Amino acid sequence: MASTPTAARVAGMPQGLTVIIAGFLPILAIVTMFPAIPAIIGHFAPTDPTAPTKVPSMVTAPGLTIALVAMFAGLLVDRYGRRRLLLVSTFFYGLIGAAPFFLESLDVIYGSRLLLGLCEAVILTTVNTLIADYWPDEGRRKWLALQGLVGPALSSVMIFFAGTMTAWRWNGIFLLYLLAVPIWAAMVRWMFEPSSDATVRMMLGMDEKDTGGFPWSAMLGIAGLTLFSSAIYYVFIVNGATVWQELGVTDPQSIGQITALPTLFILVGATLFWWLGAKGLGSPALIAVFLGFLGAGLAVMGLAHDWKGMILGMALQQTGAGMAIPTLIAWAQSQLPFAHRGRGMGIWTATFFFGQFSSPLLVSALRGAMGTMQGAFLVAGIISAVGAVLLLAVLSGTARKAAA
Repeated sequence: MASTPTAARVAGMPQGLTVIIAGFLPILAIVTMFPAIPAIIGHFAPTDPTAPTKVPSMVTAPGLTIALVAMFAGLLVDRYGRRRLLLVSTFFYGLIGAAPFFLESLDVIYGSRLLLGLCEAVILTTVNTLIADYWPDEGRRKWLALQGLVGPALSSVMIFFAGTMTAWRWNGIFLLYLLAVPIWAAMVRWMFEPSSDATVRMMLGMDEKDTGGFPWSAMLGIAGLTLFSSAIYYVFIVNGATVWQELGVTDPQSIGQITALPTLFILVGATLFWWLGAKGLGSPALIAVFLGFLGAGLAVMGLAHDWKGMILGMALQQTGAGMAIPTLIAWAQSQLPFAHRGRGMGIWTATFFFGQFSSPLLVSALRGAMGTMQGAFLVAGIISAVGAVLLLAVLSGTARKAAA
């Protein structure tokens, strides 16, 4: 049975900061690991010939678990309450995440990463649900935009510490997962179980509706568009280095230096999400905007002949990437009533990570058909742009019908 909601409590700065920092924990599980991959491979390679293949897969293993179990995590969130599950999942995230520091078996470490994905699925689902529970539309936009700004900043800091910890010891990186402990303490202090906002929101004519059963028709649309957007979103993240190589830039340090500035455009995208939302642009239109940016960026990179074209394409793509996740979350939240919000956000999380899983497969197929990764980027960009145009056409048709 769900926890008893705390009456008459209003979420403010402590809850907002705790939620957006907690939402960074699943990102931490990916971004901090990549600097450590060579060291982990080097440690296990003398005794395990599969290490060069198994270690990169171990890094992304939590994402597969999230895709498989997030929907069920959402059911638990609706049944047993938000705060209780968030506390439990965050506590075990810290323990399981740090466990490989004390392990010497690559297979056991791999298993611990799969278990970590269970905790991440609950954390992601609960955090995204709480943002919708605690705040109406304007507050959601603010905290989702801040989440989009804080995430990249924290990622940069953690990557710096990841390199230092890996230089100290091959598995020192895993101690960073103990950051979940102070975050858990902040949750104990400030997080509270939200009350249903159905009555208040209906009186204000806002997005809460008493739908009775689960809104499957709305959820199918949310899941489909999220899957499509996620697959486009990860095209550059997973395959960008290959495009640089096709242009003759192969040194990782050079790539890092050249891409430092355009990477900051993800912050521009997060700010643009907040600004356009404040101007009254609805979530579906915002989705069309970020698909347009993603498509334009990928197409420009696909047509680039030198590093200057890549920089321009990255700036456009990163702007769209900065808008993508907060826009998709805000849209899904607005379509889901309180009683089914956890389940709905669980499905959203699952489809987003299925998009992450499917994106490399789709790009590989496009690369095989086009002959180069740049050709695959160009086709992916065109597909994204077509998706944006179709979405705008649907919105226009819906508006005309409503006017009639």
